[in-house]
Amino acid sequence: MHAALKLIHHRFMQAQPGVTGSPGLSSPSAAPMVTTVPGTTALVLDSPHSGTRYPDDFGSACDLPTLRRAEDTHVEKIYAFAPALGVAWVEAHFPRIYLDANRDTTELDTTLLDGAWTDPISTDPQVLSKVRLGKGLIWKFTDEGEPIYNRQLTVAEVRARIDRCWRPYHAAVQQAIDAAHARHGYSIHINCHSMPAVAASHATDFPGLVHADFVVGDRDGSTASPALSALVCDHLRGCGYSVEHNHPYKGVELVRRYSNPAAHRHSIQLEINRRLYMDEQTLAQHPEGMARLQADLQALVHKLLATDPR
Repeated sequence: MHAALKLIHHRFMQAQPGVTGSPGLSSPSAAPMVTTVPGTTALVLDSPHSGTRYPDDFGSACDLPTLRRAEDTHVEKIYAFAPALGVAWVEAHFPRIYLDANRDTTELDTTLLDGAWTDPISTDPQVLSKVRLGKGLIWKFTDEGEPIYNRQLTVAEVRARIDRCWRPYHAAVQQAIDAAHARHGYSIHINCHSMPAVAASHATDFPGLVHADFVVGDRDGSTASPALSALVCDHLRGCGYSVEHNHPYKGVELVRRYSNPAAHRHSIQLEINRRLYMDEQTLAQHPEGMARLQADLQALVHKLLATDPR
């Protein structure tokens, strides 16, 4: 195994998530905000929300434990097996609560800013419903509705977050998918997430919803072929999990932006219920649950590697 891949794999397998920096405190300036492991197959996995490097310009009013509840904790460890199978891997190290890479740059609540935002802003009602919940490109509220800032952000610092985090992450995902498609004539992209056992007040449009074990999202069949989504759902149900399709999570910007099933570019958002593998209060892993998930998801990856969706 290549030395760099060994290093990444070793970090993935560590028992607890590391946190670099904290709100308002310095993190290493040279630390990369995005990691990419190139693949050789048609499969690409990405994790946009498991980052734990809290930049020194965050300036949040919340303490670190509160902020960390927004992380897709341990997702990068769940898929630790993937790079060794030739699967491309893209991972964000910046926290979702600092900038959400699974939102478009037009999904911005301008009331957060101290000046005029001259770039385009979405007028789509569905997008605006998430922005009103405080879940736009830059979060305004935690999932529990707690304000993240006691200040307004400058236009310059929001632009800097986009340039430092959003653009490199999206470029990495696009490049990985383009490369997979060029090699094989098709690509399969799994956008990797986790979700709380129960939806909080400001998390979704369905507060209090008890989540299934998995939610498979393809934006109502617009980002992946029905057969491919069915393959994922059927595999997970066959492993004994409860599975929902497009409810309450349909998939957001990363599957929307880089999919085109008619051109053999398929993207699926996959949400895992955190109660399957961790304590949501302490963030500690459940070793047996983690091992089961890894085995079942590795079997899913092998199925996807053997699938030509054309």
